[in-house]
Amino acid sequence: MRSHRALLYAVAGQAGWFVCVLSAARDAAWIGIVFVAVLLALHLQQARQPQRELRLVVWVVVLAAPWETLLIRAGLIAYPHGTLLAGFAPPWLLALWVLFAIQVNVLFRWLRGRWWLALALGAVAGPLSFRAGAALGAAHISAMAATLGTLAIGWAIWMPLLVRMGEHSDGTGIPP
Repeated sequence: MRSHRALLYAVAGQAGWFVCVLSAARDAAWIGIVFVAVLLALHLQQARQPQRELRLVVWVVVLAAPWETLLIRAGLIAYPHGTLLAGFAPPWLLALWVLFAIQVNVLFRWLRGRWWLALALGAVAGPLSFRAGAALGAAHISAMAATLGTLAIGWAIWMPLLVRMGEHSDGTGIPP
């Protein structure tokens, strides 16, 4: 049952990523935001302790927004569409963080206690995700090597941090 749930979250997560990125690239970012909101509602509905899961989501977004804004202000990444305030992370990008947060305690729980693996996975997968988003037109990366290097370092920190945060705010009811 646990593996079916993880597979469902993996598929929903990839679908959510594509919907957010492609809708942002086509200047219709609201579509991705609505899609993620529906996934969040479904996640909270099935959680045994939805308030804990919601607290995790809120903290992830609160911590991620300045990070994403820093990348923009440093001139490493630009988002041509879906930005409400120039120089700040667009809402559709923060929706991707919501999407990631709802996956932490289901899809990525196996990384608990495997901090070096979480670090390595973050360092590789994080930059690849941004590179793919840029290739689909949702972002512009100015200095590719510097940006991907910065993202690798950032995600090497983010992934273990998010897994640890999830461990402390697990409201899914999934047995360890």
